[in-house]
Amino acid sequence: MATLRRDGRVTALQRLGCAGLAGALSLSLTAPLELLTVLAQVGTWHCRRGLRDAGRSLCRTEGVRALWKGNLTACLRLCPYSALQLAASRRLVTLFMDELGHISHWRAIMAGSLAGMVATTVTYPSDVVKTRLIVQNRLEPSYEGILHAFYKIYHQEGLRALYRGVSPAILGAVPFSAGSFFVYINLDTIWQEPVVRFTPLQNFVNGCVAAAVAQTLSFPFETVKRKMQAQSPWLPHYGGVDVHFTGMADCFRQTVKHKGVLGLWRGLTPSLLKIVPYFGVMFSTFEFCKRVCLYRNGYILSPLNYKLTPGVDQSLHPQELRELKLLRRENFEPRKSALEN
Repeated sequence: MATLRRDGRVTALQRLGCAGLAGALSLSLTAPLELLTVLAQVGTWHCRRGLRDAGRSLCRTEGVRALWKGNLTACLRLCPYSALQLAASRRLVTLFMDELGHISHWRAIMAGSLAGMVATTVTYPSDVVKTRLIVQNRLEPSYEGILHAFYKIYHQEGLRALYRGVSPAILGAVPFSAGSFFVYINLDTIWQEPVVRFTPLQNFVNGCVAAAVAQTLSFPFETVKRKMQAQSPWLPHYGGVDVHFTGMADCFRQTVKHKGVLGLWRGLTPSLLKIVPYFGVMFSTFEFCKRVCLYRNGYILSPLNYKLTPGVDQSLHPQELRELKLLRRENFEPRKSALEN
């Protein structure tokens, strides 16, 4: 069982800012691996000789900056996606709680998955734009930027094109949830100790393992999603997709027919290699940003450590602590005498 825990010493806006900055930095540092993953999933010519040669040929033909194609879109998508996921997750977690405020791991994962599905559906057009920007040639672009890509896709292909591939994206949440649940229900057996005694390092490892298992199980849906996003009659070579299809089921069928079953997992290697640095950078950045917020709010002496400020009630919310400081300041300020007035 678990409970809904949230550090009340940090405001919701500060928490969202910390998550946004941590996510943007993580995405930017692992963007080359994400790009290789997408190119392998779509099946562009870059990946015909392997992922290492794909990176080399891309840098040789389009420059080193090409390794970060679509990263700005991913970073801009992060804040609305995180805000929607956080809001939906809180509602769902509260809904799934029992009378004592506890929630099982399975229900917590389900709540997180459903919240992710809501956020994915609302922000999905930006994911389509990201894929289109990745597969295009940077030197001979079909789209001049993010807004131009939105405009051109909408006017050339219609609104449905901005949601092409949303079905496998939503369906992929099912094996993703199952993989996460499988890992978390076996954590005590793996570590041979209760979950409540896990160290931060153990929790980090657990998150990485759960993400790896879940991503491996849901990867075929991710591959089909990318192919559907990239394919377009308005792009050179139909977006560089290695198979032609008419829908989600046909995409699965054509991929297995021409590339084999393992073709559905093409690009999994860079995707898995991305997990450890992504989560490592994200957790460490979020932790440091949170310390800065705690320092600014007056709960700790320095953002470089967690040494608590003496005499400060750590159970107070930031606004309550601010009001208490103002009240104390007013009480201890010397009052002006009548002669001074």
